[in-house]
This record gives sequence, structure tokens and C-alpha cells, in this order.
Amino acid sequence: MALIRLVMPAHLRTLAGVRGDVTVEVEGEVTRRSILDALETQYPMLRGTIREHVSGERRPFLRFFACGEDVTHMSPDAPLPPEIASGAEEFYIIGAIAGG
Repeated sequence: MALIRLVMPAHLRTLAGVRGDVTVEVEGEVTRRSILDALETQYPMLRGTIREHVSGERRPFLRFFACGEDVTHMSPDAPLPPEIASGAEEFYIIGAIAGG
């Protein structure tokens, strides 16, 4: 069992009713999918806000970072770095900024 530390944007923390970072438990391989599954299990009010309900695709304007690298476009089942699995580094969910 891995304890994953997550950093989320303010609007998701507000919806989840938390202040600051959150920690979720992930069984098995630590991937973006397993982290988001654990997050949505622990905070069901977040279902559909990070990923589409039906397709499971990420919502527009959200990005994912692990160990300073953008992992948004990696396979959701790709293993994340051991630093994320060990809790040494946080997994970031960032609201992308758009403008023009």
C-alpha cells in the first residue's frame, strides 16, 4: 500500500471540503489512474470533475505533474516515479491557464 500526497487546485479542494494537500492510499502499481481512482473513492464529490464520467478522459484545462515532469499525456496506466509511490514527492493536479 502506497500513501500518495496530492496537491490540488483551490476549486477542487473546496469541492472536496479539505484545506491543503490530501493523502490517498493506493494498492498495487502507482499510476495516474490508480491515484485518481483512490482520490475519487475517498472524495466521491470529485467524480466527474477531474475525469469524464463515461470515458474516463481527463477534463480540459487540468494537467498532471510528477517529480517536476508533465505526465498529462502519458498513458494513465504508466507507472509513476518511485518518489511518488514512496511519498517523497507530491503528485500535482494543476488547473491549466488559458488566455489570448
